[in-house]
Amino acid sequence: MKKVVLITGISSGFGKETASLLAKAGHTVYGTVRKAAGSDPLVKELLMDLTDGKLIKSVVETVLQNEGRIDVLINNAGMHTGGPIETLPFETIRLQMHTNFLGLVQLTQFILPSMRKQGGGTIINFGSIGGLMGLPYQGIYSAGKFAIEGFSEALRMEVKQFNIKVVVINPGDFHTSNSANRRGFLSPTGDGDPYQAQFTKTLSIIENDESKGWDPNILAKKLVRIVENKNPCHRYIIASLEQKLAVVLKYILPGKLFSKILRDHYGIK
Repeated sequence: MKKVVLITGISSGFGKETASLLAKAGHTVYGTVRKAAGSDPLVKELLMDLTDGKLIKSVVETVLQNEGRIDVLINNAGMHTGGPIETLPFETIRLQMHTNFLGLVQLTQFILPSMRKQGGGTIINFGSIGGLMGLPYQGIYSAGKFAIEGFSEALRMEVKQFNIKVVVINPGDFHTSNSANRRGFLSPTGDGDPYQAQFTKTLSIIENDESKGWDPNILAKKLVRIVENKNPCHRYIIASLEQKLAVVLKYILPGKLFSKILRDHYGIK
């Protein structure tokens, strides 16, 4: 059965690949961008900023006016910041949380009434491995992804009576534009910043991991299967064996031991 899909953040990475594959599979796909991106001609592009409630509402209304329903919402759009929590500018923190969490919540609120009335739907929220464990110098990014975990868990129980399914995707490292995009939001560390040396060292490890990450197309293909699945799982961890093992170890090892493993990986003494 072909579905009407709304996916956020299709200008690059996961969103771009997923929107194209869904459209090629015959689904009606609407994708949001902050600036015109000239995406796949099969994808209907809409302008939206997750920090602008009026634009969010307008996008939902446009899709409903055109199609009469929204079967699948994929909350993919987000931003990446990096830096010591102490010295990260608060405006950057506010923007991170508004984009990655509050905007997602507001978009979901606008879409739920139509899904209830049509008798069901699927909401797919992008979490992260960093939403299952706090990552050093990505603390605010992790905080936003942790928030998505709790939000999705609660929402799943509330909307079950309306046949609405809630799925969380937890990607590991993928080779996307994350590293480049993050650099526009890094803490302005300098000689007077007590975290400078360690942050610089850890950031190089983070970006090296990302550069060796998987192709976004791998996740996009998985998302198409999830969209077309009548009974999707609550969670999909799409990551390397090492990263999946880290998730398991987080829950079975004593906290101090797991923290040491993470510190060692990120070069923190």
